[in-house]
Amino acid sequence: MTETRTNAPSLRHVPLPALGSGLLIAGLFAYGLHAFFISGPAMRDAARAYLERTIADEDRDVCGTFGIRSTDTAFTACRRELAIVRQKQVYRDNAAAQGVL
Repeated sequence: MTETRTNAPSLRHVPLPALGSGLLIAGLFAYGLHAFFISGPAMRDAARAYLERTIADEDRDVCGTFGIRSTDTAFTACRRELAIVRQKQVYRDNAAAQGVL
């Protein structure tokens, strides 16, 4: 003979606010996973491409100020020197953030 339990937990006994909160948390968790694994890499790639375009535009503008066109052979040297200036600025910013400067 089998016994039936009358006090077994079931979905009918879960209060609605707790069920709603649980569903909201599950939805937020799913959205977070989507953002982390699917949207995140695409957003990083877009940001990287935007940064590269911005730097190329700045290089063209600054070197153009000195009369160097993007078709000239000196343009490569100008871009290289601008990259060095940018890197030195990053070092200064990092030092200032650490309190060294």
